[in-house]
Amino acid sequence: MCGIAGFVESSAVGASFDAETASDLIQRMCDVIRHRGPDDAGMLVDAGVAIGMRRLSIIDLSTGHQPIHNEDRTVWTVFNGEIYNFRELRQELTEAGHRFYTASDTEVIVHAYEEWGTAAMSRLRGMFGLAIWDRRSRTLLIARDRVGIKPLHYAEVNGRLFFGSEIKSLLQAPGMPRDLDIHALDHYLSFLYTPRDGSIFKRVRKLPPGHVLLWRDGALTLHKYWQLPADEPYSGSEADAVRDLQAVLTDAVRSHLVSDVPLGAFLSGGIDSSVVVGLMAQTSGARVKTFSIGFDEPAYDELEHARAVAAHFGTDHHEAVVKPDAVSILDRLIWHFDEPFADPSAIPTWYVSEMARGHVTVVLSGDGGDELFGGYDRYIPHPRVAAFDRFSPAALRRVAGLAAAHLPHGMRGKNFLRHVARDRRGRYIDSIRFFGTDEKPALFSSDLWRALDSTDPELRLAGHFDRYVHLPWPSQMMRFDAETYLPEDVLTKVDRMSMAHSIESRVPLLDNKVVAFASALPAALKIRHGRRKHILKEMAAALLPRDILERPKQGFGVPLGIWFRGGLRELFADTLLSPASLQRGYFDASFIRGLVDAHLSGRRDHTDRLWQLVVFEKWHRQYVDDAAALSQQPQPRSSGLVRNVFPHSSPTVLFPSQLQPR
Repeated sequence: MCGIAGFVESSAVGASFDAETASDLIQRMCDVIRHRGPDDAGMLVDAGVAIGMRRLSIIDLSTGHQPIHNEDRTVWTVFNGEIYNFRELRQELTEAGHRFYTASDTEVIVHAYEEWGTAAMSRLRGMFGLAIWDRRSRTLLIARDRVGIKPLHYAEVNGRLFFGSEIKSLLQAPGMPRDLDIHALDHYLSFLYTPRDGSIFKRVRKLPPGHVLLWRDGALTLHKYWQLPADEPYSGSEADAVRDLQAVLTDAVRSHLVSDVPLGAFLSGGIDSSVVVGLMAQTSGARVKTFSIGFDEPAYDELEHARAVAAHFGTDHHEAVVKPDAVSILDRLIWHFDEPFADPSAIPTWYVSEMARGHVTVVLSGDGGDELFGGYDRYIPHPRVAAFDRFSPAALRRVAGLAAAHLPHGMRGKNFLRHVARDRRGRYIDSIRFFGTDEKPALFSSDLWRALDSTDPELRLAGHFDRYVHLPWPSQMMRFDAETYLPEDVLTKVDRMSMAHSIESRVPLLDNKVVAFASALPAALKIRHGRRKHILKEMAAALLPRDILERPKQGFGVPLGIWFRGGLRELFADTLLSPASLQRGYFDASFIRGLVDAHLSGRRDHTDRLWQLVVFEKWHRQYVDDAAALSQQPQPRSSGLVRNVFPHSSPTVLFPSQLQPR
């Protein structure tokens, strides 16, 4: 696991970087993501190009230094991630005549590119963000794994292409524009995160999952090498599906255990992480280390369930409790995300990663199970909505829409009427959005609202349904989430929070073979008679205790609302209601004051939306107001944990001599 960064110039650049300038820049781009790779560092500086990395050593600790090259040093790569089928690929490539000088999975990428070109990306089983420099054709290739487990960003500026695992690397480049993309801000306020192919910065973009980018002398091409299957061809019985799922999940977990360093698992007590831990216990041959986080608030605390699973499998279990001063880490969270990111479950993810890093370097998690197997509550129609549809003709839906449009914001019943008036796509988007399109004119300042030109992020996101219209509606919802919420929220959160503590998080439920198998299953095997994750639960029946298997889904919730009405209320005065915030010109000051007043008085619960606004204001102070300080992570204050975790030692920076700039 690593962090990568680099840049390449076109021949049209008038004054190119000299070797010293290029070396200094690539080192700064890598140093700022040192947390992603504290064990080692390396770079290649060639005419018009520089690539570099920070390494967290997991496999081939002694010879896996990057960048890695082919036999004649004409192809070089830097790589962030893990390739789980590297041994099989290595054998195939060796038989084809390629010669290897390391035992690492990274070197497979170089020779696979030589053998198969860009088609090699489709053959990689794993998670990755990678870059390949082909000196022969002076082509830079960057690629991201199928579902977006690992991040990759890029920007074209003044005849150069910059790339990096994190945006902060790109911001080290001289002259990198930092203009905000107001449409990305609009998207963030709707969904907690920025768009999958953009960022909060107008010139910086995310490489979407399953894509390859080629850059040759200023010409950029983007190619999609994989996308979710659009059909469900599995025709076996339920018993067949249980047997086949057992086999594919066991194989995925076994493949994800390859490591030359200690590993463990995040354990929430839910079915997904419990299945992963159970299969680890069956296949690893060693006692599994598990890590869980809880809260003082019983409604949000899952520790007793995690303990039950840990006891069932006899794991070496570790846990801690997050107290209300957890937002003392907010500045550090924001620094690691680079963009406004408002999913509050980042807080417990930070702490469970911090705790795990005292014991292991690799953890497995259960992320992806909800999207693949139908785990979210929203996949089941709400009883009130179902009742409305049973007894209401289409004309009544139109009346509901008209009534909702005329009711004032905050009026009881307005949200329900607006919701039921929509078609099912619109209802689904409405169920996951935060600030709605109908209240954006009141939220935004008049100048910003005019600049947005009435664009609607809800309509844009709804386009992800288009490929799947022929599938049953539950399958459409699951695939929509797998293309949007999963990579941009869930996987982003886990990557940034685990890497903030120099720990690698692996997701066996998103293994290539698991995704392919789960996508082929019909919706009726995933949600049956209102039972979510039906087939996964049937498979897990022989593995897990029944009370874990059938308990209601709790999710990775955070008691922010309770904290906001208690010891955190001064946070609003310091952020949202500060003169600097109210005068920025993004939002209407009276709307913000009204939102805070309504929440603190108890008239309305605006927890999630206030958190979004607090995060944006804090982000603005770091990345816009005080941009010069971005090279240093904000200093920690209190831990927020009942029990201390074990800090890991400071790493040593190593530059292999053969890769020193010439």
